[in-house]
Amino acid sequence: MSPDQEQSFDEFVAVRYAGLRRTAYLLCGDWHLAEDLVQTTLVKLYARWPRLREPESACGYARTTLVRHYIDTRRRRGSREVATVDVPEVVDGLPSGATDPDPERRLALLAALAQVSPGYRAVLVLRFWEDQSIEAVATALATSTGAVKSSTNRGLAQLRAILGDSLREIAGS
Repeated sequence: MSPDQEQSFDEFVAVRYAGLRRTAYLLCGDWHLAEDLVQTTLVKLYARWPRLREPESACGYARTTLVRHYIDTRRRRGSREVATVDVPEVVDGLPSGATDPDPERRLALLAALAQVSPGYRAVLVLRFWEDQSIEAVATALATSTGAVKSSTNRGLAQLRAILGDSLREIAGS
């Protein structure tokens, strides 16, 4: 890789690292696993960096790689791991806009999200936390827009079923 490419990659990492880490955490619910997911994503992106036709597309490529790697990891470990509702540690580096004024509501949503199927969770995180369009999510997950809409509906249905009666309290606050 040329020195200019090295510098542009370093700049990309400096700007996008926190956002990728937040997305990874929302997907997996574990800061350490989120770090691993981001590191793997950056290794794959580094190998691909000289061949990117449009450096502006690096963010989308990184997000797609991150989500796909997360889903692959969950497929391999899915039968051995059990999601818990333990309160996550407060970690430095959490984006300032990422805090909910009502921490109990935030914790309830994160705990419920941890119980949603990995594929549906990926769609919900990209659609609602990352505020991506249906088309952008379809591109990131290499699927159709209809599949994204269907997965969104099914993921929200799972979330509603998990939250049950507490949904009114969460929505009302």
